[in-house]
Formats: sequence, C-alpha cells, structure tokens
Amino acid sequence: MQLQTLIAEPWADYGLVDSGHGRKLERYGRFRFIRPEAQAMWAPASESWEADGDFIGASDEEGGGRWHLSRDVPRGGWHVRWEELLFTAQNTPFRHLAFFPDMAPQWTWMRGAVAEGDSVLNLFGYTGVGTLALAAKGAAMTHVDASKKSVEAGKANAFLSDLADRPIRWMVDDAAKFAAREVRRGKRYDGIFLDPPKFGRGPDGEVWRLEEGLPGLIADCRRLLDADSKFLVLTVYAVRMSALAIGEVLKQALGDLGGTVEVGEMAVREEARGLLLPTAIFARWRR
Repeated sequence: MQLQTLIAEPWADYGLVDSGHGRKLERYGRFRFIRPEAQAMWAPASESWEADGDFIGASDEEGGGRWHLSRDVPRGGWHVRWEELLFTAQNTPFRHLAFFPDMAPQWTWMRGAVAEGDSVLNLFGYTGVGTLALAAKGAAMTHVDASKKSVEAGKANAFLSDLADRPIRWMVDDAAKFAAREVRRGKRYDGIFLDPPKFGRGPDGEVWRLEEGLPGLIADCRRLLDADSKFLVLTVYAVRMSALAIGEVLKQALGDLGGTVEVGEMAVREEARGLLLPTAIFARWRR
C-alpha cells in the first residue's frame, strides 16, 4: 500500500486562512474563528489575526475548553453551503463547527461511486452532511449516531437542503451494536462509511474505544458487503495510529471481495501559503 494525501481545497463557505504556533484561523461562511491545532508547528503567515471567535482549550490532553465569541456570532448557528447542500454551522462545546470540512474530498469520491437507489450506511454520522451528500445523488441512506442531538441536526440539515423527502433512515443508536444487529438481520449495503471517535459512549452507556472496537466493527462491516458492493471509507482522527495500520485492517477484512485499498492522510490546504495542514488518516476500499 502506498500512502497518499487527500487534500481539501478552500471553497466559497470554508477556508483555512492561516495556521501556525499551534493554532489555526478558519472562515466558516461570513465568520472567522481561531482554534488550537497541535499539528501547526510552524510559524503563521501573519502575526495578526482578526476573528469573530476564539476557542481556548483546556490544559488536559483530552480536550475541553470554551468559546469566546463576539456578539455578532449567532449562538444557534448560521447557514453554509457545500455544492448543492445547505446546512448549519455552529460553535459546539467540542471545539468543532458542527461539520468537518476536510471530509469534502471523501464526499466527492463517494458521490462518484454511488448510483440511484444504492443503499449506503453512515456510521457515527454526526450532523449528516455526508449522508446528505450521497442522498442528493440518489442513494438510500441509513444514518446512525449515538447522539440524539446530532441526529436531529441531521434531519434539520436535510430540510434545509430540500432532501427531507429522500429515503433516509435516521437512527439514534450505538454504531457498533447497530452494525452487529444488521449482520444478524442479513442486511447488505452497496457502500459504508464510518468516522469512529477515539472514545465515545452510546445512548445506553455503551463504551467505545477505538483500538479495541475497530477490528470487530470492520469485520461486521465486511459481513454487510457482498460481491456487488462498491466501497467502504474509514476515517480516523485519533492520534498515535497509522494509516498503514487501518489500511491493513481493511485489506485483511475485505481482501476476498477483490478491488483496491487506498490509505493515507487527509489535509486542508491553507489559503495564505498553500501549505497542507494534516487533519486525519483514512483507508478506503473500492471495487
């Protein structure tokens, strides 16, 4: 397997403006925000940043912290676009903005792989932008997330994008347990994509730890695919894990289906200088 870099380029409603000294300056629609970024070990292009908000991280390694926002930033969020989709960006307690813009190249890649009527499973689906990206191309989606709030946000985003009438199953459930039940039901999918967290809890207190749970989850995903299935995309934002490692997990689990496995890093291109800020690792299989 050869490592490759999947680059998210700026678009009208998102851009990485500048980065450096452990921080990054981004634009989300009409607002600009500063967030901590451990990967930005270099010096920024500019020493003076103007922003509408700043996330001050806690001192512990596991995260935490709080937003300091100007009065102009709507606390309930504001609308942004990607391609034909309209959805809500918002300052969340977890320092995110309610979607992950570096996923855009993955959305585009999957949109090129699906056809009208294909059944696709999105595990750990968050606020549903990836789900809607494929639903807009005619896929019948099953969206699973343990957070009721995230699933409700996904439904609201579907309404904003005029996709509320598309065949989307919105499931508040533990992703691993849901996948295992789908296996027992004899279900199949044409495509699966999953973005598991490093650590998480299901709606009934289930505990998820990435290193422990990922191999079994991928094995269940394999059982939900068959000789006519088209793709599986896995993204991982946890540190201390290699793209080669997760690629080997996919290669062993899906090797009997043929096709190819690609692995590498995901990155966002900075507007100031064109340098690449790494964000995550990925592995994906396609027939």
